[in-house]
Amino acid sequence: MPVPGTSQVPASGSSSPDAPHGDCVLLKHGEVYLKGGNRHMFTHRLLDNLRHALDDLSGPTWVRTRRNVTVIGGDVPLDELTARARQVIGFNAVEPAARVPSTEEAITAAVLDALGTARAERPGITFAVRVKRRDKAFPMTGTDFARVLGARAQEALDGLPVDLSHPDVRVSVEIDQDVSYVSWRRLPGLSGLPVGSSGRALALLSGGFDSPVAAHRAMRRGLRVDYVHFTGAPYTNPASLYKAYALARELNRYQPGGRMYVVALGKAQKRLALAGADRLQVVAQRRLMVRTASALARRARSEALVTGDSLGQVASQTVANMAAVDEAATLPVLRPLLGWEKQEIIDEARSLGTAEISVLPDEDCCQLLAPPRVTTRAPMRELRTVERRLEIDEIVEELLSTVQILRPGRDATPEGPSEGAADCATEPTTTPVPSA
Repeated sequence: MPVPGTSQVPASGSSSPDAPHGDCVLLKHGEVYLKGGNRHMFTHRLLDNLRHALDDLSGPTWVRTRRNVTVIGGDVPLDELTARARQVIGFNAVEPAARVPSTEEAITAAVLDALGTARAERPGITFAVRVKRRDKAFPMTGTDFARVLGARAQEALDGLPVDLSHPDVRVSVEIDQDVSYVSWRRLPGLSGLPVGSSGRALALLSGGFDSPVAAHRAMRRGLRVDYVHFTGAPYTNPASLYKAYALARELNRYQPGGRMYVVALGKAQKRLALAGADRLQVVAQRRLMVRTASALARRARSEALVTGDSLGQVASQTVANMAAVDEAATLPVLRPLLGWEKQEIIDEARSLGTAEISVLPDEDCCQLLAPPRVTTRAPMRELRTVERRLEIDEIVEELLSTVQILRPGRDATPEGPSEGAADCATEPTTTPVPSA
């Protein structure tokens, strides 16, 4: 059913969205706006994700939506509402606003108050007023009312200068039938498609910069993401698990919580080395990871894998080696960062809040038993020969039989390096892995 012109979606508690005044936040829809006859499906998913993001706030909240704008408010500090809304993928702008009656006097007072506050914070500003009149019964057109508001602001604020092209402060007025909104701050949202609107994927999550950024980029294309982390246990300490858990918990701020599957790969890596993998070791173990992840994803009803590969960044990420890895997968392998430079990835990680976690030391399973030199073009015939010696399908089944499941953000965080990886798992499981 299409979203009607105005609807209300209950969130955590209820305070009236129809009160004539108060603080609120305007959320402008991004790509959802471009959808055609199935737009309502994307909008409903977007609102579900928003409601989930507001669930654990300290007070009751409400959500009101029109065709391409959503408004949230409630008994919660405005900064807290704004911060939470900026974590919801699918809104391209987030505007803290005042909600006032749709009268000329009330709107004028709100505009003067906004500009007075802005000038107190930044003396010498220029301004412009933009008016969008959704209620056509309002006695002035948007353009005429914007001129009136600008003149009144100049008169009341000692000739505050106007700049219609590049103002320091742009006051936006949106006039609805019963209530209007006045905002003077426009913050960028995450844009993209609502998480879950494109299906589900399983991200191979290490402790580095790349894979968390790749997972987040997949979310922004509408994928709901679970995670699989391969540890070097029992030959490495659990530091990488703690990092991956912390990264997954940070990523889960942007979606309804994804699960993290933990696979102890160390013994299988040793068997690859003993089977003579040598310079093929890294590519062979990557093939083993995607085989295992593919089987795990299918059992968890995911439709693709996501990796943090960036073309040419390391020896194992050449076109030839990535093709060799893909040949072992039974699901599409998505690489959102394929053309990114390392500094771009690090900058994105900083903006997400994952960079501070990624720089922590750990024992990465990818370095376990790695040869001094890694081939940049692994021959498929030699890779298959090594895998035949090991009966690779049996190894995959063994790995799946020991998978452990964590729910980052909902279970207890791993607390220290003295604890083993198994101690961190709240839900040990055997195959078949239950669907999320």
